[in-house]
Amino acid sequence: MIKTIKKVVVKKHSENGIEIAEVLSDQLLINNESDGLDLVGTLYFQGYDRMILHKDTITPKFFDLKTGLAGEVLQKFSNYRMRLVIVGDFKSHTSESLQAFIYECNQGKIVNMVEKLSQAIERLSN
Repeated sequence: MIKTIKKVVVKKHSENGIEIAEVLSDQLLINNESDGLDLVGTLYFQGYDRMILHKDTITPKFFDLKTGLAGEVLQKFSNYRMRLVIVGDFKSHTSESLQAFIYECNQGKIVNMVEKLSQAIERLSN
């Protein structure tokens, strides 16, 4: 069996005494629920409880709420109490249900979706 190794860089941001992991890759990091769990577990055991992912490292299926993938993956973040901010342009998604989902996520602290890295760091440093 051949296992695909993904090139991943974890960039550490420190703000207000809080360490935040920004996960960078030129490949998709989350294709399914298992990928989400692996990512949460890896960073959790490295001592992080706050993570930034970029939208382009997540499969487009995640943003099609009918697939259920977003709920499955985000449940893993919630179970481990890993705060997540996804950075990207969400205005291009015209789905009313996705826009409502993003709005609802942004009302809480566990999962947020923002346009800019600076907004992600600000949210996670509180």
